[in-house]
Amino acid sequence: MALGFARPAASAETDFATWLAGVREEALTRGIRGGTLDRALAGVHPLPRVLELDRAQPERTLSYAEYLKRVVTPGRVAMARKRLAENRALLREIGGKYHVQPRFIVALWGIESDFGRLSGGFPVISALATLAYDGRRASFFRGELMAALSILDHGDITPEAMLGSWAGAMGQSQFMPSSFLNYAVDYRGNGRRDIWHRREDVFASIANYLSGLGWRGDEGWGRRVRLPSGFDQSLAGLETKKTLAEWQRLGVRRGDGGDLAGRDGRIEASLVLPGGAGGPALLVYDNFRAILKWNNSIFFASAVGSLADSIEER
Repeated sequence: MALGFARPAASAETDFATWLAGVREEALTRGIRGGTLDRALAGVHPLPRVLELDRAQPERTLSYAEYLKRVVTPGRVAMARKRLAENRALLREIGGKYHVQPRFIVALWGIESDFGRLSGGFPVISALATLAYDGRRASFFRGELMAALSILDHGDITPEAMLGSWAGAMGQSQFMPSSFLNYAVDYRGNGRRDIWHRREDVFASIANYLSGLGWRGDEGWGRRVRLPSGFDQSLAGLETKKTLAEWQRLGVRRGDGGDLAGRDGRIEASLVLPGGAGGPALLVYDNFRAILKWNNSIFFASAVGSLADSIEER
């Protein structure tokens, strides 16, 4: 059903109002208070810009090299190092609690919202309502809308301050509402989980999310490697796992040409070729898979790893 583009505006508004009344009834059955719903749904309306962004298709896909150049910029690396230094004590405290290395917390913070600078200006309830009413994944976004209403009912944020991306990702960590409910942390016990304004909650929420995805604090994400001439390309892919010692025997070497296997020779890794055959080669660990659960993109996960490595404490 189109959102008023093929129908008279009055009809579209009537249909949306009827649909929104149904949302309210469902939310009530989920235990969300009527007063919360009165405030949260007041003035909610379809946002044509959200649909435009949802339906827009990129003219072309960035190559792996172009993506890394755009995401892991020298400026972002410099800022990541600065933010790590500024928040070192807090990051070490939180990293220790959740067994997540601070550099990965900072890398995700930087890539998701440019360290809180670009967290989105769309009203989340209206954006999610638009997508739930007339989007490509209506059922998914209706669930996210219910989760957002639950967050408001808990009192973590007000409807007016609940801002995010056009798709409903919120705050400096860009959590979807369902991820917020599962992983957001009120780190100091202030009564609210505030990923919009409080750095301790942002950092702890990122760390808690990674921990919940199976993060291992004693391992990295992977490394760039060199492949020998004539290497069997069929061994590439996340479905194949071998120990570093086994990859070493197959002729795979570190990016600098050094040996792979050492004390960590038992670590299992998969070979990923993000740019295709002939491009960069990565050996990735289970932590890489955890990042993929955050955002199912090989490019994204390797960018997080690359940025984290660039700010690693020496």
